[in-house]
Amino acid sequence: MVTYEQVKASDEINAYIQQADKSLSELGYTEHYLPHVMRCAEVASSILLQLGFSEREAELAKIAGYMHDIGNVINRDNHAQTGALMAFRILDKMGMSTQETGKIITAIGYHDEKAAYPVNEIAAALILADKTDVRRTRVRNSETINFDIHDRVNFAAEKGELKLDSDAKTLSLFLTIDTEICPVADYFEIFLNRMMLCKRAADKLSLTFKLIINDAVLI
Repeated sequence: MVTYEQVKASDEINAYIQQADKSLSELGYTEHYLPHVMRCAEVASSILLQLGFSEREAELAKIAGYMHDIGNVINRDNHAQTGALMAFRILDKMGMSTQETGKIITAIGYHDEKAAYPVNEIAAALILADKTDVRRTRVRNSETINFDIHDRVNFAAEKGELKLDSDAKTLSLFLTIDTEICPVADYFEIFLNRMMLCKRAADKLSLTFKLIINDAVLI
C-alpha cells in the first residue's frame, strides 16, 4: 500500500513539484510549491476525516493534494490532465492499486477551473482545499500588486481560515482582507468562479459553503 509519507519523500515527485513552481514563477503566478501542496494535502484529508470517511480515503485525498499541481512542469494549460497522467505513471510504478490510483488521478484531473467538477468525494475535498488557499505569503513579489490583480487579492488577505461545522453541515472560509490594498469587489472579480466551484464541491459532501470576508457573509 502506497502511503502519503512515501509520496512526500519521493525525490521524483518533489523534483516535478519544484520545477513546476519555477516555471510558474517565471510566468508570474503565485507560489505553488511545498507550502501550497502540503496545505492542500492536509486540508483535503482533514475535511474527509471530519466527515467520517475512512482514514485510507482521507490519505488518498492527502496524496492527491500533494501531487495535484505536478502537471505545471509540462505547461500551465491543461495541467490538471497532464498532472493526472503523470500521477498515474508514478503511482502505478510505486505499486498502488488501480482502484486507488483511479481515485487520485480522477481528483487531480478534475481540480482546475477550466474542467473542474466534484465527480467524487476526493475530488470535492481537493477542490475545496486548493481553491481556498488565499494568503499573502503566496505572493512572490509585493511590487507586482500594483498591476496584477491576482497578486493584489492574495496580498490583501491578512488571514484566512477554513472551518467545518459537522453539526451544522457548513464549511466556511473566513477571510480578513485589507481593503486599502484590495476592495472586496476585486476579490469577487477574480475568485467568484472559484467560490461557486467550492459551493458545488461542498454540495457533493452534503455541506453548505459559506464565504465570510471581514465579518460579512457574502455566500
